Amino acid sequence: MRRPATIAFVWLAVLAVVPGWTGDARLAELGRTAHLSAAPVALDPRDPSRRRLRALTYLDGLVLTSPDSAFGGYSAIHVSVTSARRRVTLLSDGGNVAAFTLDARGQPRDPAFANLPSGPGIGWDKADRDSESLATDPATGRLWVGFENHNAIMRYAPGFTRGERLVRPAAMRKWPKAGGAESLVRRADGSFFAISEMRRPSRRVWPGPGRGQAREGLIWSGDPVEPTTPQPTRFTYVTVGRYDVADAAMLPDGRMLVLERAFDWPYRFHNRIVLIAAGAVRPGAVVRGRLLAELDAPLIHDNFEGIATTREGGSTVIWLVSDDNRTPFLQRTLLLRFRLDG
Repeated sequence: MRRPATIAFVWLAVLAVVPGWTGDARLAELGRTAHLSAAPVALDPRDPSRRRLRALTYLDGLVLTSPDSAFGGYSAIHVSVTSARRRVTLLSDGGNVAAFTLDARGQPRDPAFANLPSGPGIGWDKADRDSESLATDPATGRLWVGFENHNAIMRYAPGFTRGERLVRPAAMRKWPKAGGAESLVRRADGSFFAISEMRRPSRRVWPGPGRGQAREGLIWSGDPVEPTTPQPTRFTYVTVGRYDVADAAMLPDGRMLVLERAFDWPYRFHNRIVLIAAGAVRPGAVVRGRLLAELDAPLIHDNFEGIATTREGGSTVIWLVSDDNRTPFLQRTLLLRFRLDG
């Protein structure tokens, strides 16, 4: 029988070699061989011909599946459109990346799976790779990812080939671990903003009633990971009722879309898409939007957490992706497209 002192020494040696290990299984990563299937879904299962959703027109939708056990959990989306193709990149809340091209029939082609090469923590637990938001620079191809739990932002080289710089902004330290930077947006002028999913502004900023619907936002005048960028300024975003902020995206004309989400038992999600006026997000501002559309039963609905916009054929297209929380028996990975009208 081993002596207790010997056993204790072995455990201390393990902890020294593998810092932060808790005995949990390692975070699941996508395999190198990508397999992806897609099936069409209707906006209204009762009426597959329905296309109108308030200010939006439903273009098409897919339910995505893969035999890879790490597939799913997508919380952010980026879409690049050229004359030849539409390339979709999905980022999960476990640091997994799935990319594919949509052909003329709306089917995924040339799928590629990857995993974030670095991030906060050692990467063993999901908390180290809880990537919830994504911003991009179309000129350089660089990408910025917002992480919950660590309340951090990391910049990556094009294609997520390597991590370049990580920062834990002091202004985000008090954001909830599970309610941090669900949105991260880069504006055309090179400035950035983020809205906390759940963090309320201080009572000094918002002392009165309605504080439960207020969310703290931050604005950086430049790259948030660069030490030369000044400290961010604050603004306040106001949701409606019990909704939280799930993501945000810019429109080509400078307006902004915010994706909001609410949850009810037994396991039912509700989503709203809100339109924000151009120039509304500025230091010290209180920002309220106008409802564009709601996704709720009996229409198709799920845990939509990612939103992106593109210009296609003279139209503005809104993309949504849902986080299935890796519970395929309860939820799905849905990819929907809408045209913004008017």
